[in-house]
Amino acid sequence: MEKLPITKQCRLLNISPSAYYYHGKAISSSDATIMRSLAALHLNLPHCGSRRLRDELESAGFTIGRDRVRRFMRDMGIQAIYPRPRTTQRGKGHKIYPYLLRNLSIDRINQVWATDITYIPMPRGFIYLVAILDLYSRKVLSYSFSNTLDTQFCLDALEEALNKYGKPEIFNTDQGSQFTSDDFTQKLNENDIKISMDGKGAWIDNVFVERLWRSLKYEEVYLKAYENIKEAKKSMKAWFERYNQKRKHYGLNRETPDQVYFAGTKSKLAA
Repeated sequence: MEKLPITKQCRLLNISPSAYYYHGKAISSSDATIMRSLAALHLNLPHCGSRRLRDELESAGFTIGRDRVRRFMRDMGIQAIYPRPRTTQRGKGHKIYPYLLRNLSIDRINQVWATDITYIPMPRGFIYLVAILDLYSRKVLSYSFSNTLDTQFCLDALEEALNKYGKPEIFNTDQGSQFTSDDFTQKLNENDIKISMDGKGAWIDNVFVERLWRSLKYEEVYLKAYENIKEAKKSMKAWFERYNQKRKHYGLNRETPDQVYFAGTKSKLAA
């Protein structure tokens, strides 16, 4: 059978040829050190912008300008978190859906799923991680990695979650271009899932996913010196399994996410 040209394969998968041929470029050890420090500062001081983070880095002994800090923040996909109308960069021309979680009581599994993307530092570069969380049980339903901020790895995580756990009533995202893309929203609409997007006054509802990122980075990422992406994925997979199966949450009456989620599944089946 004749093999399809790469350009045609990319067109069928709705990805650009440049994304197919892209290979992560190694960064210098000095840049990697700064980026690790910047990521740690952002976790501790999520409300700080480039000016304050520049000052914090200088206090830590780095010689760095604000423009360079801005570039690192842009490449790492991080920005200051505080109440404001827009917390992410919208995809131009994409439909923005209303926010549906205001004053909503989340009291059952698969009522609301939420997603977010974070940056994972590596010894010679970085990768991006997306995760999908059931807000009631805090269970991580799926996750996926990518070296670019494209839509496909977010779709991969969504399809895995849908295949394994059915579908939620509401899916909540920010207004990032990955989640407002036609491919992503079409997948949700095809499954009759209500789409909710964070807007003004909704920034705090992402707190559960932010806590997940903080735990992952301080308990796993910053304690390991990954040799490569394969090792990083394997190690983080083990961490997610422990998080779901063994980590007790005081907000869940000291039960694990798996215990709460699967107890809810049994209740639904019994009903």
